[in-house]
Amino acid sequence: MNANTTTQQRSGSRLPNPQQLVPELGEIGAALFKATGNGSIPPTTISLVQLRAGQIVGSTYLIVLHAGNLRTAGASEERIAAVATWHDAPYFTEAERAALALVEAVLQPSPQGDRVPDELYARATEHYDDKALATLAMAIGQVNFFVPLALIGKPLPGRPPAEQWTPVSA
Repeated sequence: MNANTTTQQRSGSRLPNPQQLVPELGEIGAALFKATGNGSIPPTTISLVQLRAGQIVGSTYLIVLHAGNLRTAGASEERIAAVATWHDAPYFTEAERAALALVEAVLQPSPQGDRVPDELYARATEHYDDKALATLAMAIGQVNFFVPLALIGKPLPGRPPAEQWTPVSA
């Protein structure tokens, strides 16, 4: 049996339900959701940024989750697919491009040293005020808060948490 077959036959996450293990997780998740949903950034932009973060870290769970959020918001399949190649894709506004550039800058090393250079920050300020930039930073932080759970726990893509987290043993 190869590794792909083993992964496909798994019926749930590798990790027991983290919210049962660490009950405070629910409060943290709710606070992050509230902070990013303050209205200063369109929810679609947040989903685009979080989808790109899932692509960068290589989490199928996060990619499927955030692509689903975009579908629910009415995004086209072309737009969703183009997030991986947003640099030359015609589907994004300049504000969305600035947000996608920021998530890449934060999550990937820069050969020039400064991950978020002044030029990128200045470009972002053309589209976002201070509150929106702080919210965008929180949206990047929100997805990154859950990255370790997605990569270590490896929840099954497209399955609701109740169907995949193994119960915590007493």
